[in-house]
Amino acid sequence: MKKVAIIMGSDSDLPVVKKAIDELKDYGVPYECHVMSAHRSPQLASEFASNAKANGFGVIICAAGMAAHLAGVVAGHTTLPVIGIPCKSAVLDGMDALLATVMMPSGIPVATVAIDGAKNAAILAVQMLALSDEALAEKLEKAKADMLEGVKVKDAKLQAELNNLY
Repeated sequence: MKKVAIIMGSDSDLPVVKKAIDELKDYGVPYECHVMSAHRSPQLASEFASNAKANGFGVIICAAGMAAHLAGVVAGHTTLPVIGIPCKSAVLDGMDALLATVMMPSGIPVATVAIDGAKNAAILAVQMLALSDEALAEKLEKAKADMLEGVKVKDAKLQAELNNLY
């Protein structure tokens, strides 16, 4: 199975990224997590991205706040899918990171999840890997079925409460 790389612009992004790590663990997907900055260590980010495919990665997740150029720098150096997680910061409430992550030039796509949307970034990475891994695809199907059952249980509870009120 291919690995997922999780790159953080700063170690301060770890509380957000932890949700992606937990989700990948739940699916049994191997991953590596590193700190690399698009601005403070662009050569490290470039080198990592350029060699990621050869090093067994199938998807790269990049989490960054503020200027949030990390996903774009990484995407510019690889043909692997890159998923950006814009991280909320005290400045502009994460909108700056969202716009910097989502507004990529033609030819350099970055799939972007919600601000602090690390869990969805991991699920999207799993979905990408599941295109060529039937066991992983089955785990995703089970997760969807479990969500459906959870909604049905909540609806049944709501209907019972409403029937008691009226």
